[in-house]
Amino acid sequence: MTSSDTARAGRFEPWRRLAALALALAAVGLPVNHLFGYALLVIAAVLIFTGEVTARLKMWLAAAAVVAIAIAGQIVLAPPRIEEGHNLFRPGGPDKALERGLPADAYRFMAAEYAARYPKDLGSSGGGYPDRTFAFSADGIFDSPKYSRRVSEIDFSDPVWLHLGFINEAKYNFYDEGELQRRSRDRRFWMGWRRWQLLLPWFVMYQMPAEFAGGELCWRGTLLWEGEGERFTPLRQPDGACRTIEENDAGRRIFGVAIKPGTLAMELSPPLKVRIQQFAENALMLGGVLTVLGLLVRWRPRKTILPFALIAASLLAIAVDDLSFINGWRPYDGGDDGLIYEGWGRLIAQHLLHGDLMQALRGQENVFYYGGPGLRYFYALERFIFGDSHFGYLSLILLFPIVCFAVFRRFLPPRWALALIILFVAIPAGALFGSSFFHYSAWAARGFADPAAAILFTCGLLPIVGWMSAGPPNRFAPAFGGALLFALCVFLRPNLAPLAGVLLAGAGLAALYQRQWPRLAGLCIGFVPVLSMALHNWVFGGVFVPFSSNANLPQVLLMPPAAWPMALWELLRLDFAGDHVSRAASQIARWLSGPAESPLLIPLHAAGIIILAYVALRGRNFDSWLRLVAGATLAQHLVSLCFLISPRYFYLAWLLTALVNAAWLHAEGVSLLRQRMPGWYERTAKHPIATRLAAALNWLQCVMGINGPEPRRAPA
Repeated sequence: MTSSDTARAGRFEPWRRLAALALALAAVGLPVNHLFGYALLVIAAVLIFTGEVTARLKMWLAAAAVVAIAIAGQIVLAPPRIEEGHNLFRPGGPDKALERGLPADAYRFMAAEYAARYPKDLGSSGGGYPDRTFAFSADGIFDSPKYSRRVSEIDFSDPVWLHLGFINEAKYNFYDEGELQRRSRDRRFWMGWRRWQLLLPWFVMYQMPAEFAGGELCWRGTLLWEGEGERFTPLRQPDGACRTIEENDAGRRIFGVAIKPGTLAMELSPPLKVRIQQFAENALMLGGVLTVLGLLVRWRPRKTILPFALIAASLLAIAVDDLSFINGWRPYDGGDDGLIYEGWGRLIAQHLLHGDLMQALRGQENVFYYGGPGLRYFYALERFIFGDSHFGYLSLILLFPIVCFAVFRRFLPPRWALALIILFVAIPAGALFGSSFFHYSAWAARGFADPAAAILFTCGLLPIVGWMSAGPPNRFAPAFGGALLFALCVFLRPNLAPLAGVLLAGAGLAALYQRQWPRLAGLCIGFVPVLSMALHNWVFGGVFVPFSSNANLPQVLLMPPAAWPMALWELLRLDFAGDHVSRAASQIARWLSGPAESPLLIPLHAAGIIILAYVALRGRNFDSWLRLVAGATLAQHLVSLCFLISPRYFYLAWLLTALVNAAWLHAEGVSLLRQRMPGWYERTAKHPIATRLAAALNWLQCVMGINGPEPRRAPA
């Protein structure tokens, strides 16, 4: 191949990678709401994006044919599906949907149970009521279910792992002080696997197909088993019992009643034929994915070590805090962003299913009020791809450390970047300065937009500043992609607009100065979607609001720009007890307390800000793109002087501050310490702990193939 052919092939490499991943996704099928299929896709994504994807047409045709056969096999050999319906049980409400839709016997039994447990709630008009007999489930979007969804197995002992999507509908925004509560939380840090208990009363109903005759249903708690004439027999088994599914049970309904929290568990052992079908379905799925990887991808084992290690460390950090974020469905806190945006996202998905595009675009608000307008649309998209699971947000969180390492590697030597990413992911000390991965995963599990916005910004940073020290290429596509990610970042969290705006402005001026017209066009066109917020507010609300309408509220804008000259005037008059001076001092103290919110760390954070300003304004020996990042980060920090300071708003700013400080320390700080304190520096460098850490980092660098030779042995 000529050099131009090689360049052209490399230019299409990202598209081939995405196409290979799409084939793997087709083999798994939508929605990806089960852990086995999701794990296959994660492994496939790592192998595809660290390896080389072939351009040979024959291989692509063969892979597509095998995937088509696997899909056809899954359709033909699919195990029979059990119709499932579920919902919150709360009698009453304006529609009386449960009373009208449920079998009379079942409704009377559950209503009596509810009255005994929640006597004060009867007749109450507070909170929400079911508006349909069986709740909407995103798991059934592509399956045309009769009730909520169709499943091939029953196995749960805790509703948090049953993926009951309705528990996070916005109308069930109950707070924890009333009789009807949403959840309880175990605050012991080692209880991440059972952090949450669902307190809402609910029920689940299964309608068995004839193929499950001969199987065995085991349960603990209360079942209502349908007999002749729509009569239901209560089966109370607090210690557990089992019953064989008979032929005359086909088509009949079985209700699991969970009015009292933590009392219901069910497990179905299907007949041998159904188990074989379940195994065949998973085997075909696995075979399709392996075929895509085997035919299309040339693996690079050493290149996969770091991504897999970071993913494993990330999953461990998530599991310690909240395992339900990996494969469960936790009840969000009443009044939290997570409950509001998830609930609105579910409504947007339903509007789209009904063909009501304008209501879907409206997003439940005529004028965006809350500070994360885009999150509702992200959740709606997640429901279509991943059903009632958190796998979409989880994918962003697992991607974050990998992208962070790439950004660190852009401005730091390999060993420094490796040390910094280990500090970020695996060592909680990173929370003191620059924030820690733990913060992002915890807030993502709560359903907030801040982690997603930070991740999209980080993903867009390298296309803007370039993957190499030579700077970004004069190409439309990378510039467009980076600017689009910045626009989506601002759509998710408008408070990051200064950071994205300064970086894009600097990149645009550089492209204009160098006459890089394709790149300049990509930057401008890619960022245009940021105007969608203003367009939404104008079309649906008839007002011009650039982002969201809560930005000027007194509880948000604590120290308006006009208040700072007043504080300066009070200082000049030596009025140190003045209102504006006191407010300014309090605002600065909160800002410099950093992510840890500790006054003891104010000197450390103040030094970090000074270094940040030095690199941005006077660091002529530094990479110009690093100086631009420093300047944009400084602009983002200045927002802290005016607005409400919540640590999650500024995690990204402190992370970038840590990056710039690390780059300064490598370029100038170490030499400065060696000159000013030579004795201390020599003793520290020769200390056994320091030498072992350096040897371990060198060994890891070699093992992972990061610009290093094959490792000879592990460090002692």
